[in-house]
Amino acid sequence: MPGNDPRSNDAEVHDVIGIGLGPFNLSLACLMAPLATAPAPCRALFLDSHAEFNWHPGMLIEDTTLQNPCLADLVSLADPTSAYSYLNYCKHSGEIYSHYINGPHYITRESFNRYCQWAARRLPNVRFGHEVVAIAHDARDGHGAHAERDPRDTDRAPYRVHARRADGTLVEFRARKLVLGVGAQPSLPACCEDGVGDYLHTAHYLQHKARLLDKRSVTIVGSGQSAAEVCHDLLKEAARRGTTVNWITRSPYFFQMETTRLTLEMFSPDYTDYFYGLPEDRKAAVLARQDSLYKGINARLMDDIYHLLERARQRQTHQAHLVTQSELRRCRVDPATNEHLLEFHRTDTGQVFEHRTDGLIFATGYRQRVPRFLGGIEHRLRFDRQGRYQPTRDYAVDVTGREVYVQNGGLHSHGLSNPELGLACYRNSCLIRELTGVAHYSIETGIALQSFGVPRSPLFRPLAPGVLPAQDIACA
Repeated sequence: MPGNDPRSNDAEVHDVIGIGLGPFNLSLACLMAPLATAPAPCRALFLDSHAEFNWHPGMLIEDTTLQNPCLADLVSLADPTSAYSYLNYCKHSGEIYSHYINGPHYITRESFNRYCQWAARRLPNVRFGHEVVAIAHDARDGHGAHAERDPRDTDRAPYRVHARRADGTLVEFRARKLVLGVGAQPSLPACCEDGVGDYLHTAHYLQHKARLLDKRSVTIVGSGQSAAEVCHDLLKEAARRGTTVNWITRSPYFFQMETTRLTLEMFSPDYTDYFYGLPEDRKAAVLARQDSLYKGINARLMDDIYHLLERARQRQTHQAHLVTQSELRRCRVDPATNEHLLEFHRTDTGQVFEHRTDGLIFATGYRQRVPRFLGGIEHRLRFDRQGRYQPTRDYAVDVTGREVYVQNGGLHSHGLSNPELGLACYRNSCLIRELTGVAHYSIETGIALQSFGVPRSPLFRPLAPGVLPAQDIACA
């Protein structure tokens, strides 16, 4: 496989180097692979520290499904004819008729992971086992903030990417532009970040599942799809193993993810444009009202959990506690019993209570962190007052607005579309246009049937804030 051959010429200049190979950058690698042989070729290389693609292996729970339909694969929404499509994977793996007969609108996480591994093995422009340790910028090898590159100038590239191979050797790559796709890191509550205690995140659940089921009680703290999947998986064996399962969340109730058609339009390029144009001081408040759009639970899974609990109650083997409106305040380990002691605050009554549990797992999401290897070019990147990337509408985060781009680093700036797998092809089509100067893949706009701002129509007339025409009457 030429893309993974460490004997290839590392001194070669690349037009683009992508760092990290999660689904977003893997999608970009698939869409950029044909461009290497285009009339005006764009040479791209993607690096990842892991030995192979493996997406959230700790959550590849049997029979769990993606929240996205199978059409939202790595390439199809940008290029339905791509050799890297999910349907082509099914054909090559002998599963095309099974897919047709079963007609799964949604595919399992395991199937998606196998599909991504298949695509990664076929790509000529990826190298696993290459951990990026530093990046430097050589201004003498650049072209200025707004200069166009002379296509005959094939050796100049301002970015030096230093990586450590699996065998420990260091290698340098040269690039004109970068795309960061290193992903987010598991996030723990603030009271657990002192490093004291056996704290486990759902990202590592499967590796510790057997150990958890050996305990008398296991507590899941948090909400959302990941928490529900872990709770359901534990409940399937808990009664037989004599394990009590506790699920505690600060959410006011266990809420379903909204999937109506008009709601799904909020995961569209149209809504991305609208959200990006909102005043910065209002974006956080808008996101805070949208939990059910991207933090909710699949309705079928909620029903499955309910049926498991109901059957256990009928058999008088019920050993579970589901508790809402309870916010974690303190977490420590009792040295005498090695139990976790959790202190919660009831958000409805103000009551404080303590909870003891042998096993503990947090379903508290993920947090974007700026990787250390960016230290050498941090002065060239744009951050907001909270230390987060400050991307342009087209996802650039460097001071020129045209050299360093970031995947999935702008929930605060671009809204719900940012972490959405279904919009990976849209964002990557935009990135390819920015990286190459050519719209190699058509970028659809105006697909929403609803208006997210004031409609552009003679029937609607924007007014100054707080001002009503004299003849109008303000209604309650």
